[in-house]
Amino acid sequence: MSTAPLRFAWLEVTGRCNESCGHCYADSGPQGTHGTMTVPDWERTIRQLAELGARDVQFIGGEPTLYPYLGRLITYAHARGLAVEVFSNLVAVRDELWGTIRDCGVKLATSYYSDRAADHDRVTKLPGSHRRTRANIEKALRLGVPVRGGVVAVRQDQRVHEAAVDLTDLGVGTVGGDRTRAFGRGSTGAAPTVSDLCGHCAHEKVAIGPDGVVWPCVLGRFLVAGNVKHAALVDIWNGPRMAAIGREIQDVHGAGVESCTPPQFLPMCGPCGPCVPSVGHCDPKVTDSIGSPG
Repeated sequence: MSTAPLRFAWLEVTGRCNESCGHCYADSGPQGTHGTMTVPDWERTIRQLAELGARDVQFIGGEPTLYPYLGRLITYAHARGLAVEVFSNLVAVRDELWGTIRDCGVKLATSYYSDRAADHDRVTKLPGSHRRTRANIEKALRLGVPVRGGVVAVRQDQRVHEAAVDLTDLGVGTVGGDRTRAFGRGSTGAAPTVSDLCGHCAHEKVAIGPDGVVWPCVLGRFLVAGNVKHAALVDIWNGPRMAAIGREIQDVHGAGVESCTPPQFLPMCGPCGPCVPSVGHCDPKVTDSIGSPG
């Protein structure tokens, strides 16, 4: 049985999103659902994460703010000593959720595509999304809620450098970058492969989807390790299938790649940026990034 620590989990509480980005790795959109995980299912999973020694969770989707019980799950995770980040497009945050975010010391992360509203909205396919996201970034910062931004390069005419400058000027402390990755709608129909992953999957981290399926990361959803509705998370994490997934990733990417965290998806991490505290180490290597504003 493996004794590898589990420090971090992505909790994908919904497949529903109010945006319809063409590069969405989760293939989320307005027609998505909240899945079959009940609130007790999620609370049991969060409790098991804490018992396994996890330190951080990130609620994602879809758009996690559309999940009606997000505040309850944030409060539950916080009460069990887990640091919480919510990765949201920040288009629509309910008033009561702002209170939970502030009271539980939640950090926010968001994707931002351009300093120009028309360019940003062209990516999200939601008119007015830039205005609303930008306004909620400003609101979060006024409330003292830490925000980090990720600028994903999607279009040639997107002004990614200007987007990064705009976020910095707003007061966003950590701004990272990423490219479109070949998963979900971003794959344009190609089957996903292990070589498309960054190589950090399954190392101290897992992702759990809205139907309870456990993946090595949010991008590696074609590598299924188990389901928390049918088995205890400790058994999945230490089980032969997760071990086999880890070996498969290592065979492709090589040993040691897991020591550097990937861009954007981990809390407080951008390319070659500070690692999430629960990972606690970093071995910078060449990463795709937006670079420095010219």
